[in-house]
Amino acid sequence: MKPRVLILGAGFAGLEAAQRLAGKPVEVTLIDRQNHHLFQPLLYQVATSGLSAPEICQPVRAIFSDARNIRVVMDEITGIDLDKREVATAQGHHPFDYLVVALGSRTSWFGREDWERHAPGLKTIGDALSIRSRLLRAFESAETTRDQTERERLMTIVIVGGGPTGVELAGACAELARHVLRRDFRAINPAQTRVVLIEAMDRILPQLPERLGQAAAHELERLGVEVRTGTRVREVDADGVTVGDAERIPSANVVWAAGVQASPLGRLLGAETDRAGRVRVLEDLSLPGHRNVFVAGDMAAIQAPDGSPVPGVAPAAMQMGRFLGSLIAREATATQPADRPAFRYLDKGSMATIGRSAAVAKIGPLEFGGFPAWLAWMFIHLLFLVGFRNKIAVLLQWTYAYFAYKRGARVILPEPEPLPIPTPPAR
Repeated sequence: MKPRVLILGAGFAGLEAAQRLAGKPVEVTLIDRQNHHLFQPLLYQVATSGLSAPEICQPVRAIFSDARNIRVVMDEITGIDLDKREVATAQGHHPFDYLVVALGSRTSWFGREDWERHAPGLKTIGDALSIRSRLLRAFESAETTRDQTERERLMTIVIVGGGPTGVELAGACAELARHVLRRDFRAINPAQTRVVLIEAMDRILPQLPERLGQAAAHELERLGVEVRTGTRVREVDADGVTVGDAERIPSANVVWAAGVQASPLGRLLGAETDRAGRVRVLEDLSLPGHRNVFVAGDMAAIQAPDGSPVPGVAPAAMQMGRFLGSLIAREATATQPADRPAFRYLDKGSMATIGRSAAVAKIGPLEFGGFPAWLAWMFIHLLFLVGFRNKIAVLLQWTYAYFAYKRGARVILPEPEPLPIPTPPAR
């Protein structure tokens, strides 16, 4: 009987692990609650009407349609029994010989989960479409209201968090208001939209060198964004945010980009976790005491060779997935046990885009910004997009937006009705 490999999560880590196991002498089951792989680095462009949802998603079944040893299951994880080597889902049970847990992360409001209703995070396609609808609805309401105070609130966008997601969102929102929508309305001038970026630390993009963070702040300010560093959010409600000592910023659109935490399903493993909920793993990414169970991607807490934590970014997750896929494939065909190599993260750099033709990047020893960084950012993101059709569609959208200053995904969608959760079958 071939070894049974169960992969939980079709994100970057899970997808890479499965691709390495395609065609190998193992039976792979890939389980995810969604039917698609999401390219999260471009999610902010869906939220700001730059791209449509299908352009950054790829159906998981289509990715593995030619891999006959890989079965794709759309289901919800409900339990993990390491002793029985079995994972329970809403619709059944799945035994395994090897288990890869790569369920990603979710937004963290640092203990203030009641803020989620008024300040949504940006981790899923649903989040992006909801934020896009809220942004566009706010402009529509501003067009019809006669209350100047309410109009100003509707035309104020607050983004909490000065990391790459917050910076890219702020730049995209500023361009949407000041350039894309500038001729669409008659009673309002979208160029008067106020975009505020709030960061609790003393600078934005703290993972990049300080010089690049300052360059990014300068570029955002050129676009009209108010960059507020060293400022903490005290309260969030339906009418806006309270920051600092008692400053009030009325806003109809607050987006939370200030923190993430690992999927809470990591607790089902019963292992030690860090403050962000990431599971502490051994150097081969295995769970202590369980040689056949691995944790990867945003859920794994492991150190880089220099002693720093491996960051929760797409390149790290992809490297983990490739490492585990190769390791499992090698062990599945080995005639006798062998020593395992340690996972070693190779930091290839970091970058963030600020608007239409500017970015900041650190790639190896190189630190640069402006248009060359934007071209590098665009090329790398196109390179890692899954699916040839997606690459072409995104490239065409970016080309059109660059020359025409237009965005075609400005559609307000109705909220979908939630599907009922099936009852697990009796055993």
